[in-house]
Amino acid sequence: MTEEQLHKHICHYIKIQYPKVLFNTDLSGIRLTKGTAKKVKSLRSNKGFPDIVIYKKTKYYNALFLEVKKETPYKKDGKLKKNEHLQQQQEVMKRLNREGYMALFVWNFETAKLIIDEHMKGTCFQT
Repeated sequence: MTEEQLHKHICHYIKIQYPKVLFNTDLSGIRLTKGTAKKVKSLRSNKGFPDIVIYKKTKYYNALFLEVKKETPYKKDGKLKKNEHLQQQQEVMKRLNREGYMALFVWNFETAKLIIDEHMKGTCFQT
């Protein structure tokens, strides 16, 4: 599954399973023309902002942020792969986590679904 397909699949799941929840998606994981991509980029606060945000406050977190990837961003030893863009994304997610949000990488639908469902139940889970 491509990153774009996974991104769409996750958004579709949220719409169907949680029709009343507010969420938004960043178009960076979607194929755009160069001109449109440049416009979208200029509207973000900084590089590395996660792809999907679910605006549901729980007892533990203010909202859930998901950074969608087509494959794991981690090496077998659990460390983040050497990549400037991944490192920027991880730094943004660390900042979000410090500020009371939950921010995670997801690279398959089953994991994304589990994380979303647990968040919607208000369950405390940790990265």
